[in-house]
Amino acid sequence: MYGYVRKGNSQPAWLFPFVVAVVLLLSVLPLARLALAGIEALLRGGTYELITDPALWRSAWYTIETAVLGTIVSVALGCLFAFLLTLTDLSGRGLLGFLFVLPMMIPPQVTALAWVQMSGPSSPLLKALHIAPPLGSPQPLYSVGGIALLYGVQHAPLVYLALRAGLMALPRDGVEAARLSGASGLRVFRDIILPLSLPGVIAGAAIAFVSSIGNFGIPAILGIPASIYTLSTLIFTKFSNFGPRTFGDIAVLSTMIAVIAVAGLAVQGRALKGRDYRVIGISGATAAFSLGRWRYLAMPVLCGILFVMLVAPFLALVAGALVPTYGVPLTFKTASLNAFTEILFRQSITRTAFSNSLFLAGMTALGLLLVTVLAAYALTRRKDMLSRIVGGMIEIPYSLPGIIIAVCFILVFAAPLPILNVTLYGTIWIILLAYFSAYFAVSLKPVMSAFLQLDPALEEAARLSGAGFFRRLADIIVPLIAPAAGASVILVFLIACNELTVSALLWSAGTQTLGVVIYNLDDGGSADLASAMSVIVIAMVVVMMVLLEIMAKRLPKGVVPWRS
Repeated sequence: MYGYVRKGNSQPAWLFPFVVAVVLLLSVLPLARLALAGIEALLRGGTYELITDPALWRSAWYTIETAVLGTIVSVALGCLFAFLLTLTDLSGRGLLGFLFVLPMMIPPQVTALAWVQMSGPSSPLLKALHIAPPLGSPQPLYSVGGIALLYGVQHAPLVYLALRAGLMALPRDGVEAARLSGASGLRVFRDIILPLSLPGVIAGAAIAFVSSIGNFGIPAILGIPASIYTLSTLIFTKFSNFGPRTFGDIAVLSTMIAVIAVAGLAVQGRALKGRDYRVIGISGATAAFSLGRWRYLAMPVLCGILFVMLVAPFLALVAGALVPTYGVPLTFKTASLNAFTEILFRQSITRTAFSNSLFLAGMTALGLLLVTVLAAYALTRRKDMLSRIVGGMIEIPYSLPGIIIAVCFILVFAAPLPILNVTLYGTIWIILLAYFSAYFAVSLKPVMSAFLQLDPALEEAARLSGAGFFRRLADIIVPLIAPAAGASVILVFLIACNELTVSALLWSAGTQTLGVVIYNLDDGGSADLASAMSVIVIAMVVVMMVLLEIMAKRLPKGVVPWRS
């Protein structure tokens, strides 16, 4: 038929080139511009002064040290929850898994602010309970250990999800055969479960390490007050002190972050090299072990960890929002809703932030959905090398730290656009494009999962009956992938609405986002307003996660991360 790539393929001739053009704009061009800026900096010779600066290598050391320590904490917490919630008969596993994943969805700057409000001598909550450390005591979180601890809390769900996916694929018949042969639960766990779960542990550790390397919100709130700079906060500081060498310097720093992240992934590949982890048999070794009396220990331990990770920090945030200023104990006399009233009805900057974040998140979620439906269609209909390369290029920006994506788009759009002579830098549109790049893979995954489950015979029958491409999309494909598309919109909206790392470098007057305003309010000493905004943000996150939970039964497997 005229207009199609080849006979028997229902893909229009323009579709795959359109997807390639989008990937070039959102992925290839920004990354190529970053590489060019780094080369230009080397040729100009200013790089020598940068790389011989002790502050740079001190920041690199802090970046690696906090990431490694944070990964250890993440692996310990993630493995504990994954093994207990996947392989045992513990009650309430669904709810516990939902709660454990929640910190991953909460913005890192909110996590850091909540823990600061929960600890130290000025904590309103601890003062109200009369257990605050003496005045003058140091804030324990303003340290390498504090940053690493919150990295561990923030990224433990990543280890949990990676390991849980592997545990769900364990050979159920192999476990049952071992148990019938008289092997004890400990022997089965040691000889079968643990070796086969190693890939999930290593993959989760690698993801947690890379996420820690690019984290900005936690080291910005906990590290900068203590003069502990990671590479991401060093980039932010250099950009704040803008000069003629700024672009070259941040290109080199971004390259260092990327190199460290790639090195972490290389260690993962090395750890798995030469090992064969193929599983043969019926998968799904869920509830393989009965805890018996141990459940009376396991449940309090898990609930205690969740209380420290979630409940106590949230209560501290609420207490910080109800008092007039940080350091005042929460009592019936000091408690008020003034901070909530201020940010919702009086402060123009906070109203602007809500408006910008909702606009950016909504436009990103809906705009990407239109692109990803077409991209998923094109990539699932083609099975050649080029389609795999395009799919890989979509994944790269999401796998890179957000600070690098921001730098890439600054370099691309700092100058006016050719021919149009329009400058995107300093406008909300550059943030939107950066969000498109960063979250393209997030939007694509649920839609791709739905496309892979579609029976192509339905569309083929419609095509043979004379239905055009858009008619088939509207009448057959879109209704069938609607649940996954809805999940895609909610996931992207949820992540983009609370984003800080990308917008931290791209915002300007009038384009502040929620993440930026929360950081700026806390940095400016308005801890009560920052806490009140954080409470509202957490409420938004929980509502959207509950919506995903409600939709979960109608979605393809794997779309909702905390569900089996």
